[in-house]
This record gives sequence, structure tokens and C-alpha cells, in this order.
Amino acid sequence: MNFKIFKSDFTSYTAAAVVILLLSCCGNGNKKKNTTSNVGDATEVTYANDIIPFFQQWNLILGDGSNVGQATHFENKNFFYATSDDKADWVVFKSPNAGNTHGTSNNTRTELAQLKKWLPKTEANMKATLKVMNVATTGDSRVAATYSVVVGQIHSADGHENEPLKIFYKKFPGHTKGSVFWNYEINTVGDDNSKRWDYSYPIWGYNFSMVGIDENTYPPEPEDGIALGEEFSYEVEIKDGIMNLTFTSEGHETKTFTKNLITSEYSKREDIPQQVQNLFVPIGQDGIERENAYANEGLFFKLGCYNQTNGKDPKINKVWCSGAETYGGDLQKQYESGNYAEVWFKSASITIPEDAISNAGYFEANDGLSAKSVYPSEVIPFMDKFKILMGDGTHVENLIDFEHKDFFYTAIDGTRRWVVYKTPNSGVTSKNSSNTRTELHEKREWTPEEGGNLTGTCKVMQVSVSGDATVAASYSVVVGQIHGGEGHENEPLKIFYKKFPGHTKGSVFWNYEINTAGDDNSKRWDFSTAVWGHDMSVIGKDKNDYPEEPSDGIELGEEFSYEVNVYKGIMYLTFKSDNHKTKTFTKNLIVSDYVNQSDLPEQVQRLFVPIGQDGTERATAYKGELGYFKQGAYNQTNGKDPETNKVWCAGAETYGGDIAKQYENGCYTEVWFREGTVGPGILPN
Repeated sequence: MNFKIFKSDFTSYTAAAVVILLLSCCGNGNKKKNTTSNVGDATEVTYANDIIPFFQQWNLILGDGSNVGQATHFENKNFFYATSDDKADWVVFKSPNAGNTHGTSNNTRTELAQLKKWLPKTEANMKATLKVMNVATTGDSRVAATYSVVVGQIHSADGHENEPLKIFYKKFPGHTKGSVFWNYEINTVGDDNSKRWDYSYPIWGYNFSMVGIDENTYPPEPEDGIALGEEFSYEVEIKDGIMNLTFTSEGHETKTFTKNLITSEYSKREDIPQQVQNLFVPIGQDGIERENAYANEGLFFKLGCYNQTNGKDPKINKVWCSGAETYGGDLQKQYESGNYAEVWFKSASITIPEDAISNAGYFEANDGLSAKSVYPSEVIPFMDKFKILMGDGTHVENLIDFEHKDFFYTAIDGTRRWVVYKTPNSGVTSKNSSNTRTELHEKREWTPEEGGNLTGTCKVMQVSVSGDATVAASYSVVVGQIHGGEGHENEPLKIFYKKFPGHTKGSVFWNYEINTAGDDNSKRWDFSTAVWGHDMSVIGKDKNDYPEEPSDGIELGEEFSYEVNVYKGIMYLTFKSDNHKTKTFTKNLIVSDYVNQSDLPEQVQRLFVPIGQDGTERATAYKGELGYFKQGAYNQTNGKDPETNKVWCAGAETYGGDIAKQYENGCYTEVWFREGTVGPGILPN
């Protein structure tokens, strides 16, 4: 064993253990044997640090999310232990598709993270020789991260905590050979890191962007790839802000790369590479990098098994969410079925500069974070302005530091945190509604003349998969409203998302409900206006017949935003979504368009008049009536018989009101919001 020791101010270590280059010894050299006694029989235990004696320089994160600290004389047979084959001794890192994660990641890891950090203008080095023994056997082939594992990293401890280096191995099911590639993640300019992206470089085989054409169709096997169980080595050298990479494997061409870590190549929109435009830009990850990249940020090495295949639905993020099998997080079932990553290291070493400093802040910020509650009020701070009704009929007045894991909570999509609103087809709802909701209810009430403003940026993750296609409300959810607070308590605005089963794209539309003249409100109706896709009146010819998919629609998981601005009695609506035309609308809320029978629109005559809803509106519409905003998930698909009302009664599956069964079978709606504001109406531009 050869090693080199540098002076260090890291006083918790002995002089012989400080920061350092330490090459491993393989085979049956002078390893330390630790003996335990079991009913009188001595059993020799070989620890990982007997094989690669540098574990005092790292904290070890396990696949259950725990930070076990320095892994000297440590093993865990589920995640981290020593083993041997007929050629050498190895350190095994193993991690399932699902378990508790570390920090804000979607992915489990059994991975070493350095206890010290250093600047990119100094000198640092990491080397390793390894073989990948398993990657997940399930997932969505169209998702770039599926079937892959990261075996080495440079991670930032500061700022956005991005990753200027990730070394991947990826192998598609049925292939003998996989690909080795490395990714550079931009250090995004500004405070919003959600638009960050990776650029990927192939080493042997493909780069990260090679994906299947559908869920279970794979690209051709790479001719120059690396098989499971085949050794390869990497060396990462940092000097004067430049990262030099060397990759070697017997029988393969040695590959070298150079990357500047302190001067960006991607500081302008036109610098975004074509690979990124193809892979990341369609999901809204289209940021630019700060000009000095990672200069002045503390960096540190990571090494091990960072499983990139997870069980999250690809509609959450089509690059990072794999949709793999997780057996509800059951560790042994994942291991038995091949749904895990496993990497063996034969040797590894690091060298870091004398002036490296403690990385404790990174661990303090990230240890146990995935198990901590981040409340919706921490993501969207306007929660003090609202109360909520949830899908089981529960009312909550104070939403500060409140969550409910079945209905109202936060989630991460791989780039940012969102507030989740979820509600079944059947539960307990408000007195005048057939539909469940997990929906905010504004505490302030205001008249159209006084005005108000509501914004929201959302993505619909689920609408019911059951219902009756001839019923206009089936397969839809309302994500924003203005609701009357007196009189008939009608709704001058409902913003809908609707997607038929089997379609990729759904429609966004908004409805205006008349404020019916007289005391009889039973003849009220909605007029629907398309934003992207169809309006509400486009329905199927029979229960399971669906109209043509909208060419300009919005997919599940695709972001869109709206602004509702009521100013001096006029409602101004603005809808925006990347790669879609911005749409604006204006509606007078204090002067009606529908005071006579002859004013009923043709759409209303087709949809509502046949069921007897053919009323007219008071001339002053909603003038002088108090109203309030609502936002969240107001599920429009219910289990009521369509013969009762052929517009609003969807005939969907409800499993007798069993919420868990409805969730398991897709009979619910789920909407995620990442931004929202509420306040007074403002003078429109």
C-alpha cells in the first residue's frame, strides 16, 4: 500500500489519517481482521476500510437515507459491505429503486460524501477502479435516467448545490453491454435553480440522451459498451479551475476530457446545446449558467452507488422520474426482483488541498431532509389568506405549518418543490356540490367593483381514468375559481383541465356560470371558452367513445399558469404555457350578455337546454355581490348516475367511497402548484 499524507487543520483526525492520496491494496494483502465470537466460534470480519483504507475522510449515506458518519469498521449487509471474487477483494455499495433519500433528491444512494470542501482553483484528485454489478430491471425507457447509476461525482456544497460532474453507467434490459458517460450540470444563474440542465458526454457507448421510443422499446446495444461485471477506472483531476478526466478499461480505448469549471460555456440562450434543446428544454429546463460557473463555490467528491432509477411517475419529470417497480418501498422485494443498483469498488483514492475546510454545512442542511415535513405554506406563502376543504370533508382554517398526506402536502419533481392538492372521485364535499375537492377558499370577500387578483402556476398530474365520455364534466378538474359568497352563490369563473382516457394531451378551458334571474337557480348554465384544446361541450358519442385528441392541448405534468384580474367590474384572464400561444380574455361581471332567451349561445342550447337548464341572467350579473377566490383541485368526476344530470353526473368508479382504492386505481385528481399570489385587482396593461 502506498499513501501520501498532507498537513491538515482537520484536528479530529490523527496525523496518520488526514486528507490524502491512498491507493487500495487488493487480494489477500495485509488486511486487518476483526473477530467476533458466535457460540464459541470465532468469525473473521473484513470491513470496507480493510480493503480501501480511506473511509475516515467521508461520511457514508445509505440507501435508507441515513448518514452513518465515517464508515471505519462498519458494514450493513443491505447496503455496504466487503466481499471477494476469485481475483480481488471489493467494497460493495448497493441501493434500491425506492427508500429514503438524502437531501432533496428523488433517488436513493449508498454513497460516500467528503467531509471537507475545496475551491475549484485549487488542486484535488479522485481515482477509482470499479465494476457495476446491477442496474434496475424496470422503468420507462423514454426517461433518460432509467437503468442508470452514478458511480462518482463532484458536488457543490454552496449556492444551488449543483453537480459539475456525474459519472454514469447505464444498461438497458436485455442488453449485454451498457454505456459509461459523464454529465456536467450548469450552475444556474439567479435564484431559481429549477431550469438547470445536464450536458452529457459519451465515454464508451451512448450519452445520457439516448432513450427508447416507447416505454419498453430500447435503442440498439452499444458496440463499444461495458458489460455488467466488467472493470473500468476513472481519474478526476482539478487544477486551476480546470477539470481533467481520464477513463480506462482493458480492451477499450482510453478517453480523456477537459472542462473549465470557472468560466461558463453556457451563459447565453444561444449557447444551449442541441442535446439539451432536445432533452431538457421541452420540460421547461432551459436555464443559462452564471458566467463564472462554479468559481468561489466549495466543491467535494462523492463516490459509490447513486441509483438514478426511481418509482416516480414520468409525468412528474420526463428526464428524471423513471416509473420503475418499487414494491411500495419493500427493500427485499426490490432486491429479489433486480430493482436496485449495485457497484463494487476495488480501489479508490482522493487528494485534496491543505486549505480544504469543513463540509459540515452540507450535511446539516441535507441530513434527514427527506423525512422532514416541508409545509405548503413554506412553498407558497399566501396560505394565511386561505382556509381549505379537503377530499374527506375536513375543514381547516389555519394553513400555516399544516399538511395532510392524503390530500394537501408538498412534493419535489426533480427540480423544485410543489404544493400537491389531491382528491378522490367520491368522498365528503360541501353541501351544494356533487364533487370532492381539496381546495383553498379565500378568507377575504370582495365585489366585482372592488376587484381581486389571483395567479397560479400549476400542472395537473392526474384526472380520473373512469367516467362517462358523454358527460361534459367527466375526466376534468377545476384548478381555479371565483365563487359567489351570497345570492345564488354561483361561479363567474371556473378554470378547467380535462383529458380523455388514452389521450396524451388534454384541454384547458374556462367557464362562466350565469347569475340566474329570479329566485329559481335550477336553470343556471355555464358557457365554456377554450384556452388550449377543446371547450367543455366537446364530448364522446357514447360512454367509451372519445373525441379527437386536441393538437394544441396540454399534457399531464405540463406546466401552465393563469392570472385572474378583476378590476372595476371587468374580469381579465391571461393563460401562459411554454410552447403554447398566450391567451387573454375579458368578461364583464356587472353587465350581463344573457338577459333574454334569444341570448343563449348555441353551445348552451346543445349542452344545457336539453336537460332543462335554460335560464336567463339578471341584467347586472354579479354586480354588488360578494365573492372570493378558490384554488386547488376541485374534482369534477363523480360517481353519480348520468341519467340524473347528463352534464355534471359522471358515472365514474368510486369503490364505494374507499379513498385508498380510488387512489390505487386512478379514480382521483391531483394538481400541483409551485407559485401563487392573491391580492387586490390591479389596473390592466
